[in-house]
Amino acid sequence: MERCLWGSGRAGERTPRRIAAFPRRRGADAAAPGHYVPPATGGPLGTGAPSRPTPLPAGTGGAVEPVGAVALSHLARPAGGALPLAGAQGFQALVLTALLVGLGVSAGLPLSALPEMLLPLAFAATLTAFIFSLLLYLKALVAPASALAPGGNSGNLIYDFFLGRELNPRICSFDFKYFCELRPGLIGWVLINLALLMQEAELRGSPSLAMWLVNGFQLLYVADALWYEEAVLTTMDIIHDGFGFMLAFGDLAWVPFTYSLQAQFLLYHPQPLGWPLASFICLINAVGYYIFRGANSQKNTFRKNPSDPRVADLETISTATGRRLLVSGWWGMVRHPNYLGDLIMALAWSLPCGVFHLLPYFYFLYFTALLVHREDRDERQCLQKYGLAWHEYCQRVPYRIVPYVY
Repeated sequence: MERCLWGSGRAGERTPRRIAAFPRRRGADAAAPGHYVPPATGGPLGTGAPSRPTPLPAGTGGAVEPVGAVALSHLARPAGGALPLAGAQGFQALVLTALLVGLGVSAGLPLSALPEMLLPLAFAATLTAFIFSLLLYLKALVAPASALAPGGNSGNLIYDFFLGRELNPRICSFDFKYFCELRPGLIGWVLINLALLMQEAELRGSPSLAMWLVNGFQLLYVADALWYEEAVLTTMDIIHDGFGFMLAFGDLAWVPFTYSLQAQFLLYHPQPLGWPLASFICLINAVGYYIFRGANSQKNTFRKNPSDPRVADLETISTATGRRLLVSGWWGMVRHPNYLGDLIMALAWSLPCGVFHLLPYFYFLYFTALLVHREDRDERQCLQKYGLAWHEYCQRVPYRIVPYVY
């Protein structure tokens, strides 16, 4: 999950800047979820290292057009010190959680009872997000002006509480926003999925093939987002947005309890699924992941080192900013190939639930609306940033997300 990411979006590497929809991440790039995800940006990748930290537009999972030769350390915040570099610590947190849950289950932890507690847990997570956001708002009242987020310092108490006043609230070296951006929501998501799988095994003797597919697809997405967790450092959430109720609620409540809807649906509405159809759905998810990961990896490689042999031969357009826009490779196919991969994976997660119920397709429909909104915002930001070069890029790459469709 531009896991991202919430949307993971994250996607991976999934939310819109204003009060719009809640994110994926992925991761994501994420990517997520919010996903997420994100299950990265919308625009093509620009190059040329800026002389000072430069905010980048957001995309799937939250990150945006990569800037070649820009090290992650350039994303330091003026008042809060450098943003944390995590390596694969997010993935390590996932593995550690899996080990602890495994030990707990072997010692008698009734994980399969979790699905019966989802509603009170969702309420508790929402209440926790509200109290946490209130404490963050109070902390921001004594923060220096240089530590405040551009959009969350309007003077309107409700608006600033929602968006977040402080950019990267910390206690000592612990960065609350960076920690919450992926780990609690994504790990909580796969834990709920696992509990639903275990309860189905108790009710029916073994998990259904559809339940295995949903768990496997979404675990891959979450693992990808957490493995590439550093990509979140280039997202709009981290660089530009404050940490308020919008992000806190999304990270702690929205992602785990809504992104697990497919598994929740299958527990109460089991769907027959044969191996031929299951294989076809696996192929759809594999194609989506291949596009998602390929586009994000190409973007990240180009941003870090445009001379890397893997991207050195790609065609680019020069801009007045000194950066270059990719017009070949994944980013020459459509302007937001990572969004395309994210949406294909989202569809694959819903298909094991059949086609006669709308609820399992909530994530796909929600994420489609979110990415179209985000893509429109990215287009306006890139036009403002790159001017005539962006017009040329749009002529060279006319399709935004889906080739020959949109």
